Amino acid sequence: MPDSAAIDLREIRKRYRRVEALRGADLRVERGEIFGLLGPNGAGKSTLVKILLTLVRPSGGGGAVLGRPLGDRPTLARVGYLPENLRFPEYLTGRQAVEYFGALSKVPRPKRRQRLAELLDLVGMAAWADRPVRTYSKGMRQRVGLAAALVGDPELLVLDEPTDGVDPIGRKEIRDVLVAARRPDRSVLLNSHLLSEVESVCDRVAILHQGRILRSGAVREMVHEEGGYEIELAEPARPLGAAVAAFLESSGGSAAAGEAGWLLRLPGAEAVAMQPLIDLLRGERRTILALRPRRRSLEDLFVQAVQGEGGRALPGGIIDGVESPPPPPPPPTSGPLGGAA
Repeated sequence: MPDSAAIDLREIRKRYRRVEALRGADLRVERGEIFGLLGPNGAGKSTLVKILLTLVRPSGGGGAVLGRPLGDRPTLARVGYLPENLRFPEYLTGRQAVEYFGALSKVPRPKRRQRLAELLDLVGMAAWADRPVRTYSKGMRQRVGLAAALVGDPELLVLDEPTDGVDPIGRKEIRDVLVAARRPDRSVLLNSHLLSEVESVCDRVAILHQGRILRSGAVREMVHEEGGYEIELAEPARPLGAAVAAFLESSGGSAAAGEAGWLLRLPGAEAVAMQPLIDLLRGERRTILALRPRRRSLEDLFVQAVQGEGGRALPGGIIDGVESPPPPPPPPTSGPLGGAA
């Protein structure tokens, strides 16, 4: 029975002279899901993506992509790729750019012509399709690049920082495109440093730091792990009663007074366990402004995982104080779909 995973990488290692960019990373992406790859600068994310696309050879480990061994070049015809800094010939129009990269990836002319109008409309570029690329903003170029990555109707879509440098409205539009492009037989690997973006569109995520996967799992489960509830009260100048303070102390809760009011936190509690505290607050004739479950953001989880390793991410691609080498240039024949011309 064939493996259901779109990506199944195991113990991937990559060494650049003195620097170990990847130290036994495992990555599994199921078919039909949007998967987020997170990590600070220099974590090895781009190296892992390049190994996945056979642009870089691993120093160790292996795995499979779309059911074929890692490094199988024909498989890349089923992969769409949007690199971080995609450049189009400035004299081409958006329509010509999508068709050009489709041709580089050996998408048959009838198929790419058929999909041009559909894809340009999907990414919101139909009205500007016949204008030169040199007149486009960064966000418009990214959207055309996304259309180029989709022109071959890929089973796996790999996006490297697709919203980098894009304004908030453009980021939302690109997120909407990702959601619209998902299908049961298509997987998306999203490499991004914008945690709120990943949290809003991804089913599962992996946190990569110093060449290793620290955590991996479903976004919804990971951000709700902390649990508990918090209660917001009015009258911040009015002290809490002795009974409320004793209840919080015995249950491991906390209380903090701010300008807007009191914020009471009760960790690891079910909703029904809040009732005794609510009864005590009512007995004090307190005004309860809000009662809500505590929710840890993906950013909180990310910071906790990275700092828990004792590692420190530095700007400019620095790992443990050693500068990472610049990535090797891609083959001249590769396009957004990863296939050879």
